[in-house]
Amino acid sequence: MLRIKKLDIFVLKSFLLLFCGTFFICLFIFMMQFLWRYVDELVGKGLEISVLAQFFFYSGLTLIPMSLPLAILLAALMTFGNFGERYELLSMKAAGIPLLRIMRPIILFCVFLGLMSFYFQNVIGPKAQKQLWTLLVSMKQKSPEVDIPEGVFYTDIEGYNIYVKHKDRETGLLKDILIYNFSDGFDNAHIIWAEEGKLDLTADKQHLFLHLYNGEQFENLKSQSVLSNSVPYRRETFKEKHTLIEFNTEFNMVDGSFLDRRSDIKNMREISLAIDSLNNFADSVGRSIYKDVMKTTFKAPILSRQDSIRLQEKRITVINTDSVYNSMTSAEKLKVLNNANSRTSSLSSDWSMKSYLTKDTDRDIRTHRSDWHKKITLSLACLCFFFIGAPLGAIIRKGGLGMPVVLSVLIFVIYYIIDSGATRVGKSGEMNIVLGTWMSTLVLAPLGGFLTYKSNKDSVVFNIDVYIGFFRKLFGIRSSRHLFKKEVIIENPDYAQDMHILGDITAGCEAYLQIHRLNKMPNYFKIFTNHTHDNAIAEISEQLESLIEELSNTKDPILINYLNNYPFLSVKAHKSVSDNLYLNILLGLAVPAGILIYLNIWRYRRRLGKDLKTIIQTNKNIQQEITKQHLDIQ
Repeated sequence: MLRIKKLDIFVLKSFLLLFCGTFFICLFIFMMQFLWRYVDELVGKGLEISVLAQFFFYSGLTLIPMSLPLAILLAALMTFGNFGERYELLSMKAAGIPLLRIMRPIILFCVFLGLMSFYFQNVIGPKAQKQLWTLLVSMKQKSPEVDIPEGVFYTDIEGYNIYVKHKDRETGLLKDILIYNFSDGFDNAHIIWAEEGKLDLTADKQHLFLHLYNGEQFENLKSQSVLSNSVPYRRETFKEKHTLIEFNTEFNMVDGSFLDRRSDIKNMREISLAIDSLNNFADSVGRSIYKDVMKTTFKAPILSRQDSIRLQEKRITVINTDSVYNSMTSAEKLKVLNNANSRTSSLSSDWSMKSYLTKDTDRDIRTHRSDWHKKITLSLACLCFFFIGAPLGAIIRKGGLGMPVVLSVLIFVIYYIIDSGATRVGKSGEMNIVLGTWMSTLVLAPLGGFLTYKSNKDSVVFNIDVYIGFFRKLFGIRSSRHLFKKEVIIENPDYAQDMHILGDITAGCEAYLQIHRLNKMPNYFKIFTNHTHDNAIAEISEQLESLIEELSNTKDPILINYLNNYPFLSVKAHKSVSDNLYLNILLGLAVPAGILIYLNIWRYRRRLGKDLKTIIQTNKNIQQEITKQHLDIQ
């Protein structure tokens, strides 16, 4: 039986407080991004508050499934980052509670959010999407408010171009007005110039009432039947003129039935039915195209009567087109080539025209299948992002709005790029549409599992020193010794015994250099067939480290400086790659990789030779310093 404990309440409460804030922030950001795309459809049209409220409401509903994963990721990062920063996570683990047990209440909550997201996308989302697209189309068709700028031709009124040189903001009078009326066609244009005027909207908001004073009107009287070069026109001078311009400023909601073909306004059942219908249509179109191709392309060639008689006499069943073509005259060859060219062009254009039908149908099928799977992947993204955010927060142990926000945005951008890119490639037909839609989930799910496993095992995933040490070892880069004089020394070195150890180390180094010629190129066969350890170097390294540990207790700063000259010996790198004989043989046979490994081992051998000479020289310097300062020489 599932029991709710105080720990579960504490963890869930900490997460919910942050989740509520991050969810509304993410939703606001996505709504601003969506608004920026359609800002041209809203500005300058005098839309009522109720229409704008509907737009923001429906856009917010459609963006909820996209906002949930990012909000979960950010809230999980901040929650477990705060736990780590305040040592609360450490206290829970010290009490014997594993990380997965700490995460359990939030996991159950994220599963609930994923189910709600799926229900929302399948039931509420399609209806909201249809209302939103209907509203957007209606706003596009609404006429803009009349706000004629100064010194620029205003073309937002259909069939009219209006130019105003100056506007009086206080009285609303327009000065020096020029109007081009093309409502009756370009050949019957009306041009009006007025010294001043005023523009009002009628009470029914269906027309513009234009008052003009002290002006002239020019009207072109040319009709389509007039063929003479002289074109009559009419000129009219007026003191006052009033005219109506049809201009509907009312907001009328269009019928959204034309959007029924879109896949994003359907639930999964409707999408499945649409896919079946499209497949049946594609099959019927494909069968008809196949029949036409079989009739036209593979039609038997028309032969002359003489050719038919000749073929029957010789009983030829296979025609050698090259020999037939070579036996023709130049005129016949030209005729055949022209016929082939015209037939090929006709077939090409016919196939191009028929391909539009199949391409559009296939694209619709892929789009429907993508939207069907998208409802599942967006729901699973809630769980995947939690298993990424919670372990990351436990690893980095940083709360607040600094590092968590940066990591969340970076991870979400990577997810968005993978998701949108793979889906676009899948819809184009270059990739399986199911694989393209699920690509982001296939990338994020293993990452979440890996981070959860590492965090549960307290592995050092983001410890930079571990990676630095790995690459140092890979490229053979060693660190230098950094010994300092100790503040408190419990026991002073036994210099007399250390002198004998220094002599033994020097003798061992000299004997090794004499036996092994480290500067010369080694035997390729021996390198990759030798898997034993170099005990001599291992013994020298062990003696050297013990001596350094002993002499580091000295108070003599000169000896400390000499000790820092000792290198760190590599006891395996100069012999072979691995302790496994068969692996070494396999690497030796892998050319050219084996040659590169061989050259790298030779480099380690030469470095070992320099290290042994450095040890010998340093031993002599230390012996002289000990003899001079720390031993009584009689």
